[in-house]
Amino acid sequence: MGDILAFSMDVLCQDRRMANVWSGVTIDCLDPERVARFWSALLGREPGPSQEGWVYLGERGDPQPRLVFQPVPELQTGKVRIHLDISVDDIDEAMTAVINLGGRFTGERHDYEEGVVVVMADPEDHEFCLVEYYG
Repeated sequence: MGDILAFSMDVLCQDRRMANVWSGVTIDCLDPERVARFWSALLGREPGPSQEGWVYLGERGDPQPRLVFQPVPELQTGKVRIHLDISVDDIDEAMTAVINLGGRFTGERHDYEEGVVVVMADPEDHEFCLVEYYG
């Protein structure tokens, strides 16, 4: 398996014309409209053109990756293994904004020399981090 991966990486690196660009993050939701409203207000990103039943914040080609809210019929089970980190100027103000928008504080906080990280959740319990860097 390692030989196949090494060969694939060699092929990719030889073709310098290939440009891989991070274009978005897709979040599974029972109610995409509700969850998208939360993230739109939190990040100040407007909805863009979307498929029916889905909501996209931003458009392809925006300087920031688009957030895509995809409808799914099942509840989330267990912890999601990827999450967003949101840099903020004031951790307390940001936490208050998240709560006022319908999110919640999970109770998890980490204080480091370079800053503080708190784990929050959106209205459908997708966890994310608010990060305030010092200096």
